Amino acid sequence: MNIAKPNQKRVAVVTGASSGIGLAITTALLERGYSVVGNSRTISKSAVLHPSADLVLVDGDIATKETSIKVVDSAVKHFGRIDLLVNSAGMYLAKPFTEHTPEDFDIMIHTNVAGYFFVTQQAVTLMQKQKSGHIVTIATVLVDQPLARTAISLAVLTKSTIPAFSRALAMEFVAEGIRANTISPGVVDTPMHAKDDHQQLEKLSPAGRLVQVSEIVDALLYLESATMVNGENIRIDGGSHAGAKW
Repeated sequence: MNIAKPNQKRVAVVTGASSGIGLAITTALLERGYSVVGNSRTISKSAVLHPSADLVLVDGDIATKETSIKVVDSAVKHFGRIDLLVNSAGMYLAKPFTEHTPEDFDIMIHTNVAGYFFVTQQAVTLMQKQKSGHIVTIATVLVDQPLARTAISLAVLTKSTIPAFSRALAMEFVAEGIRANTISPGVVDTPMHAKDDHQQLEKLSPAGRLVQVSEIVDALLYLESATMVNGENIRIDGGSHAGAKW
């Protein structure tokens, strides 16, 4: 991957940027001098993120090609390039496998698969012209270590595509200076779990605590700096993927 020239800001696109992991990543990148295009369905209504010379907010469903084109075009229009794409948009439906409806299936595929497919396609097309770029997609460690008696089958079906997809991208475009990596967290302390029993969730990790969004940010920044790391899946889970706690 080519390193930006002195005084040239790196440019990032972050999906799912209005809350949780995506918001933390967006904020951290801005603090480190990146120019950022942030996307979510209604990100312009964010109480935290406000448009500036270094931050462009684009509303829309990133699982549609139209929004993906709009996001990438905004990056080119305002900043001239994309050095980093962070696919952070995703959802989870807590429902037993046998109770999922066709509508549940469609919305999970739409958000968790199409939600990174089209925007990555658009970003890679631009990165090929630049001969550089980095794609990081957020998955979940549940695809490695499912939990007993936990309704996660549909989530695993959709999220398990991400590490394989990243490895395939990494190999397909390595000669063009484009890298692709995955970050797979355990249970993260985000607003998604605000109403859940944290004591019970903490018991799911061998480390006995939830993952903090700052730890995901740290992994992203490491991947950004480690230019020989490609096709990797960094698991941030206290060791959950390695085996059971007991």
